[in-house]
Amino acid sequence: MELAVLKHNGEDTGRRVNLSDDIFAIEPNDHAIYLDVKQYLANQRQGTHKSKERNEVAGSTKKIKKQKGTGGARAGSLKSPVFRGGGRVFGPKPRDYSFKLNKKLKQLARKSALTYKAKDNSVMVLENVSFETAKTKNYMALLNGLSLSDKKTLLVLPEENKNVYLSSRNLPKAKVVTVDSVNTYELLNADNLVLCEGSVSKLETLLLK
Repeated sequence: MELAVLKHNGEDTGRRVNLSDDIFAIEPNDHAIYLDVKQYLANQRQGTHKSKERNEVAGSTKKIKKQKGTGGARAGSLKSPVFRGGGRVFGPKPRDYSFKLNKKLKQLARKSALTYKAKDNSVMVLENVSFETAKTKNYMALLNGLSLSDKKTLLVLPEENKNVYLSSRNLPKAKVVTVDSVNTYELLNADNLVLCEGSVSKLETLLLK
């Protein structure tokens, strides 16, 4: 698959980049995508949820009424879950939601997501981006030049660039990542994938090793 390398204003530079069929034209594996996205979302969960059970609730343990003769059910403690203010039955406890996936499966998931982007013609190649200062208007100008200002975009940099990252941070539909932190969820969540020219070879090295 061959794509033109674009300037920041959207014009063609005249250069062409070949995207590997082993990454952008494979047979997509939907189950691999499902597992990788599930793992990503699970890793975002803090798992700090907690409710008090009856042994943790503050309250008297004195028997609140006599055993028989009241016409009601037996009750021995105000901390019982059947009373308001009592403990909760089988409530949430702190836990770790993360789980392990094999490296090859995660690679397959990312290649499947990239293939779907390529099939939808949602991949662009841009000459390398670098800003002298961190200003949101610089990134907005870049998106306007590419006619992507109203789209969810994922810009993949070959290496970390603090000014580019900070310039995009205030834009809710814009996301900037480096090649080594590309994940399946963000690929699928974006409407358009914008690859810097220097990112293409690094992405191939990462996913074909």
